[in-house]
Amino acid sequence: MGELLTLDALCERAAELRRRGLTVSFANGHFDLLHVGHLRYLRAARARADVLVVGVNGDASVERLKGPGRPIVPAAERAELLAALEPVDYVVIFEEDTPERVLRALRPELHCKGTDYGSPEQVPEFAVVSSYGGATELVGDPKDHATRDLIARVHALPRSPPSRGRGTD
Repeated sequence: MGELLTLDALCERAAELRRRGLTVSFANGHFDLLHVGHLRYLRAARARADVLVVGVNGDASVERLKGPGRPIVPAAERAELLAALEPVDYVVIFEEDTPERVLRALRPELHCKGTDYGSPEQVPEFAVVSSYGGATELVGDPKDHATRDLIARVHALPRSPPSRGRGTD
């Protein structure tokens, strides 16, 4: 099970891991309503290094980038869910709109982004990662899954009467 850390604690942990000869991969995103595309992305990112760190956009960042009503799931809960996933070693929440500050501090050997980018050079953080000698790679399956599509499917569901019990659906 992964661990949620502050950026400072994460940098200390990464330094110790590197002293042991391990490599660090970094993946990031909103992860609002986890879906199979997220899992495939994280599995692919983890396969490319010894340790996977996942950066999660904070709530204010998600709202700025995705609009009112987002995120649906608060950052602390999204981070907890991610930390429980098999490929994830560490999670850090960042409040900026991009993970550039985290990348500069953590300096992962590899920054993994989804396949919705045309090439590594098109990833917004490519220059930051290149500046310290890191690499950027596109990983995961084709971008066939999106949180916005899940939200649309939920909105399209027929309204049903309230349940009498306290189910977990």
